[in-house]
Amino acid sequence: MDIGVFLPTGQSQWQPAGDPRDLIGFARRAEQSGFASLFVNDSLLTPRIEPLTMLAAVAPVTERIRLGTGALLPVLRRPVQAAQALASVDLLSGGRLTVAVGAGFPGRFGQPLHELSQVPWERRFARLDETVALWRALWAGATEFHGEFHDFPELPPATRPFALPGPPVWLGGATPAALARTGRQYDGWLPYPPDPADYATGLATVRRAAHGAGRAPEAVTPALFVNVRIDEDPEAARRTMDAYARSNYGLPLEEVARIQAIAMGTPAQVAATLRGYTEAGAEHVVARLGALDLDGQYEQLERLAELTRPGRR
Repeated sequence: MDIGVFLPTGQSQWQPAGDPRDLIGFARRAEQSGFASLFVNDSLLTPRIEPLTMLAAVAPVTERIRLGTGALLPVLRRPVQAAQALASVDLLSGGRLTVAVGAGFPGRFGQPLHELSQVPWERRFARLDETVALWRALWAGATEFHGEFHDFPELPPATRPFALPGPPVWLGGATPAALARTGRQYDGWLPYPPDPADYATGLATVRRAAHGAGRAPEAVTPALFVNVRIDEDPEAARRTMDAYARSNYGLPLEEVARIQAIAMGTPAQVAATLRGYTEAGAEHVVARLGALDLDGQYEQLERLAELTRPGRR
């Protein structure tokens, strides 16, 4: 199992006393601690360091660790410019980029993003798939592209990624349609189901879809997005995670826990929760650390590193 972490790019995660430039040091520490990946999330609804800007900043100062988006929302960017930005990050990192994408969550966390981007909410999944197809065509050197949402009779030479076919593109989502599309078209799956049993069922569906499309099941990397808080006192872990949920989502923990995977409590409790997902098939776990300042993020990073060292897993 590979373990990655999210960079705390949200302003609420490094203020009031932190300096966002310290996130560069956080990235270095994560690499030195043996983590497999560094991911960033994407939104226009709360202040944050823009994800591709963040990855471009950490790419030259890291050497081994994979860099990822979880999940990038292509609707927030013009598609040709986004393809160039992603290829640029891939080049700067020496081919270490993974691009997890999503179409937006229904309700107040998704539809306002489309309104801010002046893009219709309707048919967002088809638009997402076509945008990824356009990226891949540009990275491969296409000189034209014709789709339902994007039509370019003539395309100039594009920035090419470090190596073809370009960075792997994962899909976040667990609806039946998302599972089928992941198996048919994407290189990985990054969901966050609260129950490991749902993860196992979803992964089986993804693999059936891959087989039906003539792909090998191992062509799709099974990953997991999980919120993590480690504390010797389970109640203290719950209180901190509740404050984190309210700060990031404006929702209490019990509501977030109905939607997202959460591993919290003592080291043994967190290890047991993560083990449930790996037994369900997850091979790359990306943890978002439940802490509301940069010092707390560092402390949770060290706790997770200790918990997941090879001898402890």
